[in-house]
Formats: sequence, C-alpha cells, structure tokens
Amino acid sequence: MENILNEEVIPMPRIGDKAPEFKAKTTQGDINFPADYQGKWVILFSHPADFTPVCTSEFMTFATLEEKFAKANTQLIGLSIDGLYSHIAWLRTIKDKIEFKGMKNVDVKFPLIEDITMNVAKKYGMIMPGESSTQAVRAVFFIDPKGTIRAIIYYPLSLGRNFDELYRVIVALQTADEFAVATPADWKPGDDVIISPAGSCGVAKERMDGNVEGLDCKDWFFCTKKLDKDMVLDKVLKKEKEPVLA
Repeated sequence: MENILNEEVIPMPRIGDKAPEFKAKTTQGDINFPADYQGKWVILFSHPADFTPVCTSEFMTFATLEEKFAKANTQLIGLSIDGLYSHIAWLRTIKDKIEFKGMKNVDVKFPLIEDITMNVAKKYGMIMPGESSTQAVRAVFFIDPKGTIRAIIYYPLSLGRNFDELYRVIVALQTADEFAVATPADWKPGDDVIISPAGSCGVAKERMDGNVEGLDCKDWFFCTKKLDKDMVLDKVLKKEKEPVLA
C-alpha cells in the first residue's frame, strides 16, 4: 500500500498539450524530442514488445509506408520498453526473414526508441496496468510542427492498427489547418468539407437564404463546401515545407 501511495502519478497528455519533452537513444541515434522535429508533423507510436507477431506486422507496414508519410511532412518514431540491442536484432530479423502480405526485405529506417526505464512511456501514458504493467499499449500521438499534440489513438495489445486511418488523420489535420475547415465522418481528399456553424443570426439567415456562394447548407448549422482533391494534395503533400521558428 505504501509503494502505491509513493508511486509518482504522471497525468496523461491531452489533445492541445505540448508534447512532453525527452531525450532518448534510438536505432537511428540520439534524439531530443520534440525539438529535433520542429517544422515536421510526427507520429509517435508505441508497441508492446520486440519479436512479437502483431508488432512485426505493424512495423513492416509502417516502414513500407514511410515515404508516403514523408511526403505529408510526417516523421515516424516508434517506441517500446525493450533495449537498443533487442531493437536492432528484431529489425534485422524483419529484413532478413519475415514476409507479410507481399512485403519482404523490409528495412525499417525510422527511429525506434529504447525505453527500458519506461520514462518516455510513462510521460505519454503508454503503460496501462489494466492491460499490462510491463508492456506499452499501442498508443499513437499525432504531433504538429509546433510540438502540440493534435490527436491521440489507443489500441489494446491484441489489436493491430489501421494504417489507412493513421494516414487519413494526418492529411485531415493538415487540411483543416490549411483551409480553416472541419472534416466530416469518413472524410478523404476530394470529399466535401464542413465550415464552422454560423456565429450570428445574420450569418445564419444569409446561409439559409442561399446568399453565400459555394456553400451547401442543409440547415443554419450544417453547411458543406467542395474542396478540390488536387488542391488538397497540392497544399498538404507538395508544398514546400518551411521550418517553424522557435
């Protein structure tokens, strides 16, 4: 009982919080997070353990999609509470021996953090005792170029992640920022987007009278507009990325 009372309680980071800072060793060298990634979006994700099958399938998929995420100005960073040598041996095994869904000879080039002390995992609420006190759950943090957490997804140990959804989230977040819109359920580039509800009776009336060009309003609070797919992809995937000044 005394140990429980003395155990440090670290609040889980929330959407809108600054990403907790840390320094760590990774399979790609030392990192200082998030300072090293100013100007980039980051997907920071945890996995339960090296040399496990679900994690292996996820790392192969992430590595295969790394270039696609990079075109969306997004850096992938993995984490588990295994050691660096275990990480290296596991990634070599993936490249040399594992084939999954047509993927083989997969070279994982993004950083994989060593977190034996669980320091980073605890800062990010990746250890959930109800699931496991010795392994991190499958947490995913979407962090913007200013180091702010913009979305969080958690999966249990048994459930592999949906990578189409992870990519959709990155593109949707950047689209919302770029065009000052919201994205509806199941949105993907080329679909209509949602604009903010009317902030006054006058604006509401204008919308319902059909006096706002380009809007399709079902009611005063529910208005959509077209957003060209090529425009979205050009802004999100092809524009020159300028570093964010501290």
